[in-house]
Amino acid sequence: MKKFTLFFLLAGSVAFAQQNFTIEETVMGGRKYAPTTQTAQQWRKNSKSITYLSTDFASLLEKSAATSWKETVLATKADFESALKAKITSDEFQLRMFPFAIEWKTANTFDTEVAGKKNNYKVTYDVVAKQITNVVTYSNEGAQAKFASNGNVAWLKDNNIRITSNGNIIEVTNDQNPAIVNGSDYVHRQEFGIDRGMWWNEAGTQLAYYRKDETMVGNYPIINWNEREAVNKDIKYPMAGMKSEEVTLVIYDVKTGNKVTVQTGEPKEQYLTMVSWEPTGKFIFIGILNREQNHLKFNKYNAATGAFVKTLFEEKASTWVEPQHALTFVPNNPNQFIYQTDFYGFNQMYLYNTDGKLLKNLGYKDVVVKELLGFDAKGTKINYLGTANNGLDKQLYQVDIKSGKTVQLTTASGMHTASVSDDGTMILDQYSNVTTPNEITVIDVKSKKATTLVKADNPFTGKINMPKMELVTITAADGKTPLNGRIIYPGDFDATKKYPVMLYVYGGSHAQLVNNRWMGGGGYFDYYMAQQGYVVFTLDNRGSDSRGKKFCDVNHRQLGVNEMADQMKGIEFLKSKSFVDADKIGVFGWSFGGFMTTSLMTNHSDVFKVGVAGGPVIDWKYYEIMYGERYMDTPQENPEGYAKTSLLTKAKDLKGRLLIIHGAQDPVVVQQHSMNFIEECIKAGKQVDYFLYPNHEHNVAGKDRIHMYAKIADYFNVHLKK
Repeated sequence: MKKFTLFFLLAGSVAFAQQNFTIEETVMGGRKYAPTTQTAQQWRKNSKSITYLSTDFASLLEKSAATSWKETVLATKADFESALKAKITSDEFQLRMFPFAIEWKTANTFDTEVAGKKNNYKVTYDVVAKQITNVVTYSNEGAQAKFASNGNVAWLKDNNIRITSNGNIIEVTNDQNPAIVNGSDYVHRQEFGIDRGMWWNEAGTQLAYYRKDETMVGNYPIINWNEREAVNKDIKYPMAGMKSEEVTLVIYDVKTGNKVTVQTGEPKEQYLTMVSWEPTGKFIFIGILNREQNHLKFNKYNAATGAFVKTLFEEKASTWVEPQHALTFVPNNPNQFIYQTDFYGFNQMYLYNTDGKLLKNLGYKDVVVKELLGFDAKGTKINYLGTANNGLDKQLYQVDIKSGKTVQLTTASGMHTASVSDDGTMILDQYSNVTTPNEITVIDVKSKKATTLVKADNPFTGKINMPKMELVTITAADGKTPLNGRIIYPGDFDATKKYPVMLYVYGGSHAQLVNNRWMGGGGYFDYYMAQQGYVVFTLDNRGSDSRGKKFCDVNHRQLGVNEMADQMKGIEFLKSKSFVDADKIGVFGWSFGGFMTTSLMTNHSDVFKVGVAGGPVIDWKYYEIMYGERYMDTPQENPEGYAKTSLLTKAKDLKGRLLIIHGAQDPVVVQQHSMNFIEECIKAGKQVDYFLYPNHEHNVAGKDRIHMYAKIADYFNVHLKK
């Protein structure tokens, strides 16, 4: 009896012992250990109620001030599916979940998109009547659908545009050459904030669209290895310094069928950005950025004729100008708009009129605007999310358009996602920080009283032996700029021991790896490697995101140089720690991080003993024009910079063990980069390890990502840890 009792006690202790992550959980852990939350939450229109999805995604739930924020079921998947079948009898529907993306139009109705067996639909659903009140239909062949206010919908079939209007399909373009691309969001390689290729005017009577001509761009081969005989799929890949695509903007009138090409002028190799309809539909605005990306003209055009009207303003820089946002017009005032730019140091908002006169600077301190949320009900204030705490935090701000006065509406240190009710009296606030997994509250703007809706427990408690994590501040190589870093200590850390280091690096623009959120912004693989006995360190060097334009400008014409100098300051910090084994320092990164990894392995070969470089840029002359020329100019203009940052000439300096991983279908950092580096290693007599994922593009996704992380961990364990 005692033996059995002892057995069960032991079994119980094993069952509830805290464990390390499995290699599978480096990919799946985000779902398995997600803190309690409210998925897809938002304010219900014109109400003091919020809606969100149930944990099984089968119902739309509601919490309301009127019911003291008690949870109730507002609609179910069965309700919605029944309404679909009753309204659209000619098609079949089988929903896996309640619609995830809904947009409240009134207090009782929302719009959402659904796919039937025959067609695609945008429907309006009444949650009280449990009925579909409006349907817009378009072909299930359609992609990138854009809906107009009057029920028209524009969509793409291959490289051409179709419009469904009053049940009829209009063929807007019919280009047979696949190198002529109409209406696609894949223009200028989606740089400059481009997320669409078609824009309806407010009335829904005219459609503006990109027409991309890339016939003059050379074909680049991407090999599909899955066929009986390998098949080549050519893509258009304009490399730095070579011929680029030519883009125009066309306006199509639905009623007359007339097309007008906007007269954006010469040279043809320029970037058309920030496309914005004026509310009356009489004019359209376009940011014309030269190929050199250092001179922006924001122009006004006549929508009826396409004729140039005037340049509202210009921006010129010795480094680059990088427009990211279309205009946001002030409600009830079609003559005023909000323009976002980092030209004056930080991405902030400026109030202009449509004649180009600057009316007011709406910026606040060194806050970088991350997301413009919209206006209050009266259209007199703007709510937005912006940075704080040296880029580590994100807070909710509100600025009064008339006075320019800004108020910070959220206060707890951390990364906030917040929104304001339509009447402006309440804030729905969700945030996390390094000690708070997830907290959701409703805050009364006037009284500041907060009602907690969700306060998540630590999802790892009693399950996972989580390593200690700490945010640190390190001074950059310039001797003055503070940099944000994150150190994850080895599992079961013992300060008297020495541990190997894995530096996880990215370092490029528009990315931030360290912030004051749950887990410090670290990924599950970072924590997995710490559990395996590594000090895992990450530093956001100059050139990364959320710190303003000057913070980025240092990399101009010499990508990787100052970034490496900053990373080496991070290494100095690590070496000052008694528990760091200075003879066992490795580095891992992907894409720009792969470039940084290979750069560190070759430029600082006495420091870094092991590296894993995924999808690495090796020489910027092989990278595409839009990104590459912004930071490096062309190879013809900056031969010294290209030579200085090229890793082809550095292959001879490699000393440690380097594993390069590449997706064989990569259309972003083409395989030519890594292949040429390997060739240089062969010539120099340097050993380098190489692994291809035959069916993946720039990122290794899905279950194969587990395989990739296992390979990386094994590489470090074999060559650095042992």
